[in-house]
Amino acid sequence: MVYKYFSFLILFFIASVPLSAQQDGYWDKDRATSKQIIVGAGDRIIVSTEDLPVGTTEVVYRITLLDENQQLASSLVSVLKSIPDPTGISQGSAGAILLMSKISGEDKCKYAIFSNQSSALEYENDGKTSNSCFMQNNPVNKDAKRLSVNSSSCLKSNVLWFGFESKNWIMNQRIVLEVVPWVDVKLSRGWSLENRKLIIGQCKATDLAKKLPNSDDYCVCLLDKIQKEYKFQEYQKLMAMEISKTFRDFGKSCWNEIDGRNAVDNSIRNQITALLKAKKYRETIEKSLQIINNGKATALDYNTIGICYIFTKQYDKAIKFLKEGEHLDDSELLVKLNLAHAYLLNDNYSSSKSIYKKYQTQNVTDSLSWTQKTKLDFEAFQNAGLQSDDFDKIIKLLDNN
Repeated sequence: MVYKYFSFLILFFIASVPLSAQQDGYWDKDRATSKQIIVGAGDRIIVSTEDLPVGTTEVVYRITLLDENQQLASSLVSVLKSIPDPTGISQGSAGAILLMSKISGEDKCKYAIFSNQSSALEYENDGKTSNSCFMQNNPVNKDAKRLSVNSSSCLKSNVLWFGFESKNWIMNQRIVLEVVPWVDVKLSRGWSLENRKLIIGQCKATDLAKKLPNSDDYCVCLLDKIQKEYKFQEYQKLMAMEISKTFRDFGKSCWNEIDGRNAVDNSIRNQITALLKAKKYRETIEKSLQIINNGKATALDYNTIGICYIFTKQYDKAIKFLKEGEHLDDSELLVKLNLAHAYLLNDNYSSSKSIYKKYQTQNVTDSLSWTQKTKLDFEAFQNAGLQSDDFDKIIKLLDNN
């Protein structure tokens, strides 16, 4: 009758667990613990489990005390292989903690569980249980429970230590200990929070990451690719040159995915805006050349360097770069206006006059007219010590329109 009840219970658990959940993990029967322990009369003894595999999030254990002539009806592994997933407290492994041996002896014992050997040894020597992560003070002849990383501190290490205290003061006790880990497939790859932080830290120290104003997206992209390619244990075994190559190859891919070049250029442009506002023309030129030499410059980038060359009285260079900007965008009137200024200050009144006259009825921005901007620029030039006898002629030309 009991056997039929457990068989029905197992079938109920199988039907209750969604198929998608079964794919999240597995009962690792290959690294389960199954030990028979002899405890002397009235003695205490400690027993360690096998190393729990990386990614263990739960364990189910069963303790059974047997008389000398008794055997277990079936192993815990054979029972659990029919229960695919422990995630549902009222469905999956909740049933596992009810599954025990059909046969147990008359003897009873107390037991405690420890997450480290030193605490377990204290228990063996003096019965101290204050450092245990679980304690069963009421003597039992069989017991089964589930331990989870979410509800127990026992799983903070990769080995559990069981301590048993015999309550038979005359005869030895034979105890069967079975422990089966549930392994989360994703976590089994070894990419814990600390290990992921390690890769992010290594990424932040790379040259490409240092170029970015914010390297978070880049480093997360690189981390994702490494996690997909390697288990953490595999990554640790790579040689230094292999790790460098991995970072280079994945780094190039991530750089393109996040449009790293544009992010860097936009950061440089923000620096350029601040430098130009502070009238640091030499530094502005150097920063502008970085963008231009990268081949990603816009007409306004050329306009900025043209302005700086004008204020530093390098008129030929100003004309050269402003013409390149004009070639990129023939509709950008700020470029055309500064080109006219460069011609005028370079004693080429004829070329400047034709440009001033051609666009004098238009606006250079949505709220600033060509004439207003010209007057503001002439004032700025004079304040900077840039003079031309033709400033007044151009103003009269524009005012007489």
